[in-house]
Amino acid sequence: MAQEFDDAFKGLEQSVMEDMRKTYSETTIDHFLNPKNLGEIPSPDGFARITGPCGDTMAIYLKVKDDKIMNACFWTDGCGCSIASGSILTRLAKGKSVSGAQKITQQDVLDALDGLPEDDAHCALLATITLREAIKDYLASKKEPWKRVYRGR
Repeated sequence: MAQEFDDAFKGLEQSVMEDMRKTYSETTIDHFLNPKNLGEIPSPDGFARITGPCGDTMAIYLKVKDDKIMNACFWTDGCGCSIASGSILTRLAKGKSVSGAQKITQQDVLDALDGLPEDDAHCALLATITLREAIKDYLASKKEPWKRVYRGR
């Protein structure tokens, strides 16, 4: 009985993966199944949480040193495309100057994922908007560091 269950599960898993490959690139699938930089950064230098029109929420956490993004993490309650977008976005942002990271666009995320279906492209936009807001938070707290205590993150 257990073997029959294992065989049925493997068949279902293969079927799901075949369907995913018809719609999504291998890069998108990899970042969805194995997200990079998923989680929080304690006491981040920059933080933002935004809920998009689709209902997905994205959070970005930044550690910055000498105006260079040393670490970037994300969290989302969204779909696989939101997970993949947050994952690839943090990889694009790490190591960039703050001004360089501000220039990351939705198209940059889409290109790095080898594209997303039109109905899912908003996930890349949510990720880039959240990054810009986290950078804005970093710049504001850099000018007035005492505000970081009151932001709750």
